[in-house]
Amino acid sequence: MQILIINSGSSSIKFQVINMPSKEIICKGLVERIGLEDSKVHYEAKEHSHSETLSLSDHQEGLMAITNLLMHDIYGILKHPDAIDTVAHRVVHGGSKFDQPTKIDDSVLAEIERLASLAPLHNPANATGIRVAIDIFKKANQVAIFDTAYHQTMPEKAYRYAIPKELADKNRIRVYGFHGTSHKYVSEQAIAYLNGQSSKIISVHLGNGCSATAIKNGKSVDHSMGFSPTNGLIMGTRSGDIDHSVIFHLMNRLEMSADQVNNLLQKQSGLLGLTGHSDLREIQNGAEDGNLDCQLALTLTAYRIKKFIGSYIAVLNGADAILFTGGIGENSSVLREMICEDMEVLGIQIDPAKNNQRSSGILEIQKSESIVKLLVVPTNEELEIARQAYHLTM
Repeated sequence: MQILIINSGSSSIKFQVINMPSKEIICKGLVERIGLEDSKVHYEAKEHSHSETLSLSDHQEGLMAITNLLMHDIYGILKHPDAIDTVAHRVVHGGSKFDQPTKIDDSVLAEIERLASLAPLHNPANATGIRVAIDIFKKANQVAIFDTAYHQTMPEKAYRYAIPKELADKNRIRVYGFHGTSHKYVSEQAIAYLNGQSSKIISVHLGNGCSATAIKNGKSVDHSMGFSPTNGLIMGTRSGDIDHSVIFHLMNRLEMSADQVNNLLQKQSGLLGLTGHSDLREIQNGAEDGNLDCQLALTLTAYRIKKFIGSYIAVLNGADAILFTGGIGENSSVLREMICEDMEVLGIQIDPAKNNQRSSGILEIQKSESIVKLLVVPTNEELEIARQAYHLTM
């Protein structure tokens, strides 16, 4: 079975074609920096690789660029769209309705779009990917894999907000949790790597979106994001945690509309608001060149993550391992070291030399005397999505 995985992030689209159940990757690629003039497109197949710079204004243009690559006369892997058996879509917000992989029909797509207000950087892009895929891959099964599904194991003490119970229950206002596909995959990889002995894990997913999850015996028990993927850690364009009184201040004193405040906190804040850059690579370069705003942004980001790690160690009553994953988590040795420094009281000691190494697999970066394992674990959301879609449609 050939499965096309479409993983639409807030500013990127990762894609792979995987043959299941062999797990053979037929091709893979990435469209990044969507919405900027220098969007990057990367594509790899067995005998060909291709990269180019395009101006892609939105996710629909990004998806069309991917389709052109898959069908290309020279380095494409499809002669006809019907060669794809299943298109599996990562969908960020499934609300409380979707806790399992789901075949997409009109009602499912409508619900994904209805939930767009809770994940405005993601669900609209996910819905666009679904509509484009339905139009192109007419005979394929269309399957949604929801990020929120993994976190349905959180106990009530973790997911309930302290607002009137009847209001919360009627309107399904609760912590949902996100990046579930990634947290599930890397935690399972880490448990296998540690010979199944690790029962208390803190998974830190750092990309344009960032989140942390407390995992006990393979199950999510707490998570940094909430009703929508906006709170918790500082992100590329999202503020993360903020006093809700700031929102009312912006509306009442500065006369900003609700939409303006939402846009401010979702698309103009975070690293972008602090520095003018949403890409951490540019911020690290700026910090090295002495830019004080970039230096402060790195400090704030690491400090917020450090606080969540400390709180989750309390929730779990200790930690066997802390995992770093996602584009930033896997590649920024600078941020990893900033997060882990001065944490000896919690049994966390990072080894700077190990931290600066590179590995295609799991990398241990703790000192030998560190009580807590520190692991860089490459995520593979696409493989996890393919596995879930295969079991649903086989």
